[in-house]
Amino acid sequence: MRKRLIVIFAVALLLGGGWYIYQTFLAHRAQDLELQGNVDIRQVNLGFRVSGRIQEMRFEEGDEVHKGDVIALLDPGPNQDQVNLAKAQLASAEANLTKLQNGNRPQEIEQSRAQLELSKANLTNAELVFKRQSDLAKTNVISKQDYDNAVATRDINRAQVAAAQASCELMRAGFRSEDIAAGRAQFDNARANLENAERNLSDCNLLAPSDGTIVTRALEPGAIVAAGTTAYSLCLFSPVWIRAYIDEKSLGRIYPGMRARVYTDTNPGKPYDGQIGFISPIAEFTPKTVETRELRADLVFRLRVIVQNPDRYLRQGMPVTVKLIEGDGHVPSNRQP
Repeated sequence: MRKRLIVIFAVALLLGGGWYIYQTFLAHRAQDLELQGNVDIRQVNLGFRVSGRIQEMRFEEGDEVHKGDVIALLDPGPNQDQVNLAKAQLASAEANLTKLQNGNRPQEIEQSRAQLELSKANLTNAELVFKRQSDLAKTNVISKQDYDNAVATRDINRAQVAAAQASCELMRAGFRSEDIAAGRAQFDNARANLENAERNLSDCNLLAPSDGTIVTRALEPGAIVAAGTTAYSLCLFSPVWIRAYIDEKSLGRIYPGMRARVYTDTNPGKPYDGQIGFISPIAEFTPKTVETRELRADLVFRLRVIVQNPDRYLRQGMPVTVKLIEGDGHVPSNRQP
């Protein structure tokens, strides 16, 4: 009888110890790692980078669009005119730069040389006249005025020869390096103006930046809009994450990259796989929209669970249940193995 009581006591002790371990570790752990959260999906407001008159709005609210789709257009006329003007200015600047780089034509150089020879010939003749007038002036055969005219003619022709000589040297040397640099700067400026005009023309097409669903159509064709005015609001298909909160007691048991399963009320039998992508370093009070078993005044930490392979059944703001999976073999860097 005594042995029987001992056996019963030992079994009861084992059962009690097992129950205590389960309640202390396993049950508490499962409860703490089941969180309530809401679906977050990014939304972007789309507008034209340039101003103008809306020519076409191609999609309605609820339509699905794909990355690169043209969803709206501005009247391209004014921007096309700017492109044409910039092309003409670029062609003029290019021609001027080519002229400066190539220097003077051989015909122009030859013309300058011929002008120099003509000036030299005129100077030779003027010097001969001066010599004759000088000899006559010594014998007072000519007047003082005739002598002065001969001197002036000689000096004028000397100056003309010097000017023609300098002009001929300039023709042979070509344009100054500073002039070429200025011409190149004008060409670069004209090219930049053309690129900007072409970019403005391209921006008359409003493109979808990613796959998503149109949730707001804010404008209609014919409206005159300023740059940046919202034309559409787009709800992106990806990324999709869950915004959830965890209390301080359980904070040490989670880590970025930790696996998770996301359950919806619509289809609880098919959870979504995910992982923790972000844990806030700042504590905050439990938001009123979050349902937890703890008091709402308790401090919690916000975390983000990235959903892998989301589908259209996950909607903005939808409440979900998040179950964090421990024991997947991952050891956080801030823990001892």
